[in-house]
Amino acid sequence: MNYHFTNIQLIVAACVLIVVVVIAIAAYLSHRKAKTLALRNRFGAEYDRAVLTHGSSHKAEAKLTERETRVEALKIRELSATERERFVSEWQTVQSRFVDHPKAAVTEADDLVSALLEARGYPQSSFEQRADDVSVSYPRVMENYRLAHAVAVRLGQVEATTEELRTAMIQYRAIFDELVQAQKPV
Repeated sequence: MNYHFTNIQLIVAACVLIVVVVIAIAAYLSHRKAKTLALRNRFGAEYDRAVLTHGSSHKAEAKLTERETRVEALKIRELSATERERFVSEWQTVQSRFVDHPKAAVTEADDLVSALLEARGYPQSSFEQRADDVSVSYPRVMENYRLAHAVAVRLGQVEATTEELRTAMIQYRAIFDELVQAQKPV
């Protein structure tokens, strides 16, 4: 069979092809925009931090999606009532030490949050990996956690001011309160 197309048929076919390509591109861009918006809404400041760290929104979104996949595979669990009471009691002890021993209290707060994360099922790993894992379920308090941890780890190197120590305790309290509560879906 030999087909002979007229110029009008070729022009119509080209127009249809162009329309199909434009629709496909629009659908792809709409999907990307929806994905970006969903990740930005879910991760908040962590999204912006990931973009700065990875250099582009595309790379950041891929890394955030990897975080979600990694955390889904972890065995994260709720605390039992007994565990919750024990951690709250330990927090109150750490917090009460702040007045007389602020540096030690900040270090203990860091250790207590780490123990709480471990009890919840987050693996022991580098701080950054753990922070990335926690950011999937608790993105609103991650900046607090990162800043407080930075003060806690630098205590042996550079003298932190009383105000920095106080702020670190407040930031640890924010992450502690989130972690000790029964988890709500993000």
